[in-house]
Amino acid sequence: MGTTKTKEMLVDVARKLFAAQGVENTTMNDIAQASKKGRRTLYTYFKNKDDIYFSVVENELNQVAKKLELISKDEGSPDNRLIDYIYMRMEAIKEVVTRNGNLKADFFLDIHKVARVRRQLDRKEKMILKDIITDGVEKGVFKVKDVVFASLMIHLALKGFEVSYIKGELQELMNARKKDIVRFLFNGL
Repeated sequence: MGTTKTKEMLVDVARKLFAAQGVENTTMNDIAQASKKGRRTLYTYFKNKDDIYFSVVENELNQVAKKLELISKDEGSPDNRLIDYIYMRMEAIKEVVTRNGNLKADFFLDIHKVARVRRQLDRKEKMILKDIITDGVEKGVFKVKDVVFASLMIHLALKGFEVSYIKGELQELMNARKKDIVRFLFNGL
């Protein structure tokens, strides 16, 4: 097994253990045993449990980014791409958090740790939004004076909806009132 494959396998094993037992209840020994690799191998790739935890979260967020990047490459109309982006993003974040069981609690528990890992995803998201909005302005679909500011505001609003959406408090409402959301997003107050 190559070094990249070994590291990916260790991250996947750790993710599963964190999801089943929680991060706090999982030791480096547990990860080494479950991966059928020695502790020395584990420490070759990771300094400590926090290091592997950040790799797990980073890996999960990279999967979200890949899904969102597909929308940025879509040839559809900018308004439809923006709506698709919003719904794909919310579902992708929910899927990551839900798939990780007990990691779910830790995912939002230490906001500073998560924010540090999320910076890269946040940058990608703002770039995707900027590209979609710029395309919409160029095609006369959106009337936005400051594309960077609009991208930031949409991104921050979506981050604010995450916890409620993941808990299921917004999902039904968002799906039932999709046209209202679109109308509000494009026409404002």
